[in-house]
Amino acid sequence: MATSGTHTFNLDLSDAIEEAFERAGLELRSGYDYKTARRSIDLLMLEWQNRGLNLWTVKFGTQTLTAGTNTYSLDAKIFDIVEGFLRTDSGDTDKQFDQSMTRISVSQYSHLSNKLTQSKPLEYYVERTPDGITINLWPTPDDQETYIFAYYYMERIEDSGSPASNNMDIPARFLPCLISGLAFQLSLKFPSAANRMEALKADYEEQWMMAADSAREKASLFIAPGGYRY
Repeated sequence: MATSGTHTFNLDLSDAIEEAFERAGLELRSGYDYKTARRSIDLLMLEWQNRGLNLWTVKFGTQTLTAGTNTYSLDAKIFDIVEGFLRTDSGDTDKQFDQSMTRISVSQYSHLSNKLTQSKPLEYYVERTPDGITINLWPTPDDQETYIFAYYYMERIEDSGSPASNNMDIPARFLPCLISGLAFQLSLKFPSAANRMEALKADYEEQWMMAADSAREKASLFIAPGGYRY
């Protein structure tokens, strides 16, 4: 039996949009059809991020801290902070140490009586603004050591862009969910596809559940007397 021997299947933006139009019973005819589909894809990517379906975008970053400064603006492409650590003796193979920091809410941060207290930072509040992410540290870093805020973050999924030859910034295994979601969105826009709306929505939700399950972080579970340990 002959097989291809390859494992590189993917769809560029043009093929993905065409597939979605076909599933919705529509025909891609004009530049406007392509433009409105691309806009729907970008909105779909924002929906995925809001629903937490972007584990593949988790990356690692660092921010060197300055004594007396407790607020730092991070790169605008950062969608959210997953975990934060305070690193000391960075680069020293014998002494480098990452101390876990506690993420607190805006309410908890607002109730700190003196936000200018200087010491080793222990907590951070993530302020999400239209311009990006700002972290607020407490206590304010002192000058006793060189501190680095090390963190894992979720990066925004890249926009679809205008070239039809672009590939979406998603793993290939999420293409079924992308196409199902786009087909459903198109059924909301085009009256001639309204009769397929419910079926397309059900298919999208099914594909979403499978995609979300495959994106869920897998970790070993150890059962020990007295409780659970991960």
